[in-house]
Amino acid sequence: MSLNGPWAFAIDPGGRVVDRSGREAAYDRRIVVPYPPESRLSGVGETDFMESVWYRRSIDVPAAFDGRRILLHFGAVDWHATVYVDGQRIGEHRGSSAAFAFDITAFVRPGQSHVLTVHAVDRLRDGKQPAGKQSSRPGSWGCYYTRVTGIWQPVWLEATGDSYLTGVAIVPDVAAGAFMLSPSVARFRRGLTFRATARSSGTEIGACETPLQPGVPARLDVPSPKLWAPGAPHLYDLTFEILAQGTVIDRVESYAGLRSIAVEDDRILLNGEPLYMRLVLDQGYYPDGTWTAPDDAALRRDIELAQSLGFNGARLHQKVFEPRFHSWADRLGYLTWAEAPSWGFDPDDPEGGGNFLAEWAEIVCQVRNHPSVVVWTPLNETGFGDGRNKPIGDAHRALVERAAKLTRAIDPTRPVNDASGWVHCDTDIWSVHNYEQNPDTLREMLAPFPDVFRNAPSGDIAYGGQPYILSEFGGAAYAENGAFAPGPAAVSEGWGYGAAPASADEFEARIRAQVGVALRTSHIRGYCYTQLTDVEQEQNGVLTADRQPKLPVATYRDIFGAEPEGEAT
Repeated sequence: MSLNGPWAFAIDPGGRVVDRSGREAAYDRRIVVPYPPESRLSGVGETDFMESVWYRRSIDVPAAFDGRRILLHFGAVDWHATVYVDGQRIGEHRGSSAAFAFDITAFVRPGQSHVLTVHAVDRLRDGKQPAGKQSSRPGSWGCYYTRVTGIWQPVWLEATGDSYLTGVAIVPDVAAGAFMLSPSVARFRRGLTFRATARSSGTEIGACETPLQPGVPARLDVPSPKLWAPGAPHLYDLTFEILAQGTVIDRVESYAGLRSIAVEDDRILLNGEPLYMRLVLDQGYYPDGTWTAPDDAALRRDIELAQSLGFNGARLHQKVFEPRFHSWADRLGYLTWAEAPSWGFDPDDPEGGGNFLAEWAEIVCQVRNHPSVVVWTPLNETGFGDGRNKPIGDAHRALVERAAKLTRAIDPTRPVNDASGWVHCDTDIWSVHNYEQNPDTLREMLAPFPDVFRNAPSGDIAYGGQPYILSEFGGAAYAENGAFAPGPAAVSEGWGYGAAPASADEFEARIRAQVGVALRTSHIRGYCYTQLTDVEQEQNGVLTADRQPKLPVATYRDIFGAEPEGEAT
C-alpha cells in the first residue's frame, strides 16, 4: 500500500528539535512525498538549509492486513530519521540513501486510522555524514548541487506472514548453471521450509525446497541456462516462499540474471569473455526532482537514451540510484558501477567514517542482487576531491582499505574499485581521471605502460597490473550560441572542463578525438565519459538537463558505440 502523495510538512528553523509528533496544528505546509522539499515536484521548493523537518499523515490500515505482520518501508530518508505512530517512537535510521523498514504490527490495528510522523535531521555541514554532491554552501557552485533533505524515495506498507523473508541473497553460478539462494528471515522458528521456483518466459523450469536455516544457501538448478548480458539480458522469474507444516505463510516474487563478472590479469571478464566498458557518468539529477526521478518512465528513458547514444553502461556517480533504475538496467541489459554518495563527511573523523561504512554495508546488501551491477565503487577521488581537499592521512587510508575489505566480505562475486581516481589503497580495478582537453596531450599522458598515468603517484600503492579504466574524462561544455544557463538561484554560471567549444562541429571533434585516444590506447580496458546530462551549473552533458541531445543521436552513436582498436580488444 503506497503512502506516497500529500503529507503535512513543517520546517524547524535553525535545526531546533521541536516535538511535533502528535500536534497537527504545528504543520504549516503541504508536501508531495517522495519528492524532497528542495524540489519543485514536492510543492515546497525551499532550497535553504533545513536541518530539522517533520512529516505527518494519517494512514488507513487495510482490514485485509488482519492476522499478518505489518511493515512500514522507507526507500530513503536523508539523513537521521525518527518515526512515530500515534506519537509513539517506533524506530530510527541513520543514512541518506539506504532503504529501511520497521515492523509496526504492535502499533496499529487493521481497519483503523493512525497518525504517522517522520522527523528528519540533516546536518551535512558537520562532516559526520556522507552527502555526495549536495552543496554545503547556501547555493550550488562548482560541481556541488541542490541539497536533498528528508524523504526522497517511496514510502509504503507491506503485509507479510508471521515469519517473513527480509531478503534473499542471490548468487549466480554460471559454471554450475544454478542460483545459490541465501534467505534471511524475521521471527524465525523451527520447522519452517524455504521453497524457490524459477520460470523462464512464463514456463516453470525448476524448483528447490529445503529446511529454512537463516543464511544457509539453497541451490536452484537452471536447465539449459541462458546467460544475462548486454544485448541479451535474459532474466529468470523467481518465487520465494516460506512454508509452515506445508502451508505457505510468506511469498515474494523476484527475478535474477545468470551471469559472471571477474577480473583476470588486466581484463574484466563478463561470462568468461573480455568486456570493454563504454560508460557514461550519470549523476541521477532531475531539474524538477533533484535526486528523485519524476516517475518510473524517466528512469527507463535515461537508460534507453544512453544506450541509443552508444554507451553500454554507466558509472552511477555519488548517489545510490533507485531500485527501479536498477530493475530497468537489468531488463534493458545496461552495465552499471554502483557507488556511494561518499563526499561530504570528514574521512579523518571516526564518527564520519563509521557512518559511511555502516551505510555502505546496507547499500551493498540492497543492490547486490541486480545482474546489471558489475563493479563496486565505495569512494570517489579519495584524497583530492572528497569535498574537503585534504591530503590523505593514515586514518583516511585505513578507511579506504576497510571499505574495500568490507565490500568483498559482503559480496566477493564482483570486483571492487576502492576509489574512482586519485589515491588507491586496495583495488581490483585501477581507475584514473584525466580532463585534459587537448587530445594529443591526453594521448601522451595516457600512453606509457607499464609506468601508467596515475592521479596520485606519491600517495597511492604501485600499479599492479589491474584492469586500467579511464573512469572520468571529457567534460567539455557546449550550449548552442554559447548561451549557458545560470545555476540555481543564479549563484554560478554554466561551466565545463577547458575552454567551451565555439560550435557544434568543434564540440563533436573534441569528443571524437578524446574517445579515439581511449580506444587506441592498448592498455585501457574501458572508459567513462563525463557526462550524460547537464546538472545545474555543470553544463558538460551530452544531453541537456531536460534530456535533449546536443548533437544528433547518430553522431553520438558513431563515437560512443565504437569498439577499441588493435590490442585493446
